[in-house]
Amino acid sequence: MNWILLIIAGFCEVGFASCLGKAKETSGNEAYLWYGGFLFFLVVSMVLLVKATQTLPIGTAYAVWTGIGAVGTVLVGIFIFKEPVNFWRVFFLSTLIFSIIGLKFVSSH
Repeated sequence: MNWILLIIAGFCEVGFASCLGKAKETSGNEAYLWYGGFLFFLVVSMVLLVKATQTLPIGTAYAVWTGIGAVGTVLVGIFIFKEPVNFWRVFFLSTLIFSIIGLKFVSSH
């Protein structure tokens, strides 16, 4: 169950990073709404991360959480914010994904 919470926490990390990106593109009340989304996803992500680390090793949980956040944020950047895509970016993103999967398999929990 805590692996599921950790994965959701990672997706919430993508949510708060994406809200920051959208807030940067807006102004006024719309920007404040995006900052509100940032705070919401930040709190949810942290609460779930804390819950997951009650039974998962902190090193593994933190690495998986940040990895999901990094991969997801790069994908949001590519598909939503139209950031550039090239071979090396995809290559290193793939190695990060394989590392996250590897940590899951070698984890003692």
